[in-house]
Amino acid sequence: MKITAVIMAGGRGERFWPKSRNNFPKQFLSLTSDGETMIQKTVSRLLPLVAYEDIFIVTNENYVSVVKEQLPKLPIENILAEPMAKNTAPCIGFAAMVINKKYDDAIMLVLPADHLIKYEDMYIDTLKQAIKVAEEGKNLVTIGITPSYPETGYGYIKFAKHKDDQSVGVYEVDKFVEKPDLETANKYLASRKYLWNSGMFVWKISSIMDNFNKFLPEMDEGLQNIKDAVGTDKFDEVLYDSFDSFNSDSIDFAIMEKADDIFTIPGSFGWDDVGSWLALERINQTDENGNYISGDVVSIGTERSIVSGGKRLIAMVGVEDIIVVDTDDAILICSKDNTQDVKKVIENLRICNRRELI
Repeated sequence: MKITAVIMAGGRGERFWPKSRNNFPKQFLSLTSDGETMIQKTVSRLLPLVAYEDIFIVTNENYVSVVKEQLPKLPIENILAEPMAKNTAPCIGFAAMVINKKYDDAIMLVLPADHLIKYEDMYIDTLKQAIKVAEEGKNLVTIGITPSYPETGYGYIKFAKHKDDQSVGVYEVDKFVEKPDLETANKYLASRKYLWNSGMFVWKISSIMDNFNKFLPEMDEGLQNIKDAVGTDKFDEVLYDSFDSFNSDSIDFAIMEKADDIFTIPGSFGWDDVGSWLALERINQTDENGNYISGDVVSIGTERSIVSGGKRLIAMVGVEDIIVVDTDDAILICSKDNTQDVKKVIENLRICNRRELI
């Protein structure tokens, strides 16, 4: 069966302000020393498994030109521009319709654009295993991540027994749970029955569309209209009207938490969701004082800090556990304990009508 990949690249990456902006969000930034951007890495690691012409990018219509620039080999018709953001269910449904029109049925890998994978061979092996399970019946497969610490910023997947005697490493999903508090996260870790929810999925087009029809019938009707309009001069109009009518539903809540035949495969391939500036010290090399430093920086007595410089000299003297990010028009100075509050800066700028900085 044809293997396709859908990369979701419409997010705004607000916790990476001031480098991530409305017109150039996190997935188009380079955050590692090799110079590749997040979305370029996501595509390149898939190429041993998925042909370039079978990779589809779903993004905001404002980012189409950036996708073209960063992925020049990608067929232009594979860049699917959402007219408005309506969460992951419409995003995935839209891509499924385009692929369905082209190939009838196919395997569909659904992947975020802004994750990093350390062990790419193991990652491909995990996807191959998921594809095998997805080809059987109407199975929906999610890739979970074996937790290494009690993370409170992720949703979790509780898994149950093995799928069957032949499917080593494949488990039935008991339930999806929301982001826990620290005490609950510690219990999840100790139980060894929970995985981090990575937001990566594998299924056949026919399998996921059966579930759209069952659980989201009104959205399914709009998606069928989109499919019928693909390749016609009415496509843009139908796409806009359909998205305008959709509720903002996540695929997890609307389908995965309700459907039957849900399976998970634990992944141990060095996954990082790169959720905030703290990720830079995990995914890059640090110095002898535990600092990650990039740019023109003088560091004196500085420990466990993250510095992402721009054109100006940054002098760090006698500070610990802080983040400094410099751009042409803004500087972020933040304690490492408060990285989740960077989004509040954007809220403040929005209230003050300083949209040129968002």
